[in-house]
Amino acid sequence: MTADPPFHRILLKLSGEALQGDLPYGIEPVMLDTIASELKSVQELGIEVAIVVGGGNIFRGAEASAAGMDRATGDYAGMLATIINGLALQDALERNGLDVRTQSAITVTAVAEPYIRRRAMRHLEKGRVVIFAAGTGNPYMTTDTAAALRAIEIDAEVLLMAKKNVDGVYEADPFKDPSARKFETLSYLDALNRRVQVMDSTALSLCMENSLPIIVFDLRAPNSITRAASGEHTGTRVGSLETQFAPAAAGPSR
Repeated sequence: MTADPPFHRILLKLSGEALQGDLPYGIEPVMLDTIASELKSVQELGIEVAIVVGGGNIFRGAEASAAGMDRATGDYAGMLATIINGLALQDALERNGLDVRTQSAITVTAVAEPYIRRRAMRHLEKGRVVIFAAGTGNPYMTTDTAAALRAIEIDAEVLLMAKKNVDGVYEADPFKDPSARKFETLSYLDALNRRVQVMDSTALSLCMENSLPIIVFDLRAPNSITRAASGEHTGTRVGSLETQFAPAAAGPSR
């Protein structure tokens, strides 16, 4: 940890599954409190924090579509799930003493501000955590795409992708292939060409076109958010770097 952190504004992407913890469904309070405590530590380093939340712990539009639901309707239902997660995270952060604003890409003025870029940036400048809910507000767009888009819009210096039980990007699924090697660094083009599970191709292309670096790490590792935000080499770094293959020091926690 240094007095002058390498990043002054970050965007953290939290999947719905990350908030689920060990529960089969929904939101685990202990996980919320752990995330909130870490984000307080990140802010104390002088880093401005924005968050995009997913909704897969409550509802998945793509799965509902596969079962026969209209895809756009399913995606809008998924956006509502992200708002539920955003409000739960907001409450946990506030209980840890942080000042928080939740902004939604769809209109729900009773519980969240509408997404306004300049207002979001002003909140960050004032030391508030900003949670972006409801994805981009458009069906057929993932919350990964929303994370890339919002990070670029607010001039974040890095996109932190918190994964559940996987400590980076591997050449194959490490749960199915224990010999799969972990990338320490990976270029955007290699990530696209290899179709590794960093994020969807639309989101990755946005990051590449705007030179936004990505750090993929295991949320459950001790102090993982703080370590990634403070510049410690953890997980896999994706960006304009020469690709390096390196075996993982240890397999992902299971």
